[in-house]
Amino acid sequence: MVKALHIAEKIVVPEGVTVEVEGSKVTVKGPKGTVSRDFSHARGVFIRLEDGAVIVETYVADRERKALVGSVAAHIRNMITGVTKGYRYKLKIIFSHFPISVVVDEKNRVVRIRNFMGEKSDRIAKIHGNVKVKVSGEDIVVEGVDIEEVGLTAASIERATRVTDRDRRVFMDGIYIYEKGEAS
Repeated sequence: MVKALHIAEKIVVPEGVTVEVEGSKVTVKGPKGTVSRDFSHARGVFIRLEDGAVIVETYVADRERKALVGSVAAHIRNMITGVTKGYRYKLKIIFSHFPISVVVDEKNRVVRIRNFMGEKSDRIAKIHGNVKVKVSGEDIVVEGVDIEEVGLTAASIERATRVTDRDRRVFMDGIYIYEKGEAS
């Protein structure tokens, strides 16, 4: 097995974005907001700033450490994209008989799904982190700067209407993610 002596990835920081590195904690600030992440789980991977770029590197790298360097660099790129453009997931409300109504409860940071398959009680999905959820007609739009929080919120809304005891080909009622990507 061959080990590389030095593996590094360079991420250029665009104008209007500031990156702070304190040990293994990275904070990215931009026009849309701030995202922080702790990479202390990535043992043997070092993160530093150099000439307007973030350098993610490791020494005496085996296959796992090379992959870890790529993963940490991808997370930092996602953080930069989040604070410059943001992330948006779109979900579609689909029903055949019982009209589903969706209400965003900002006070409790939850999404309430009413009258799903004729049920009397609400189904509840949690809104994670600093994410905005908007309902317009048959669409739900989830937006934020942290891709993980946006994805978790959209997935929890989709999971809240999951049906396991019926045939999905016949009973297609639910809320489904149909588009995800950058907000701008």
